[in-house]
Amino acid sequence: MAQKSSMIKMFHSLWAYVVLAALLISLINAIRGRSQGRAFGAGNRNLALLPLVAAHIQLLLGLGVYFISTGYHALKAEGMSHVMAHANLRDQVVEHPLTMVIAIVLITIGYSRQKRRADASERFKTIAVFYGLALLLILIKIPWAAWMD
Repeated sequence: MAQKSSMIKMFHSLWAYVVLAALLISLINAIRGRSQGRAFGAGNRNLALLPLVAAHIQLLLGLGVYFISTGYHALKAEGMSHVMAHANLRDQVVEHPLTMVIAIVLITIGYSRQKRRADASERFKTIAVFYGLALLLILIKIPWAAWMD
């Protein structure tokens, strides 16, 4: 069991790079597309879809990590008041997962809304705003100390 849990954690950490790269590439493409007045074609749609798919895969991996984490086991054994009293556990159980879910919701909303925009400039703007906010939230709540180990 310990080997499976470490594999899931490792894959979750590695896949985060994919999510960050996909978001950054899509965000840069949206900013450049809007500023250069480009048409919104199939390539742009695919670049916008990539972070959506990557983030949802990361969510599934994150759920796997969540349910094997020490924070989740502390929550079950000691209760929420114990978890909230300890910064590391609170981050594992509440802050990190909630922030990442909000970021994924922003990505999903951004992708869905851009499809309804007729104007290419507005499509690029929608992606840039929602993906930019999502990227900011993700960068704020990545557990950098654990990531750098």
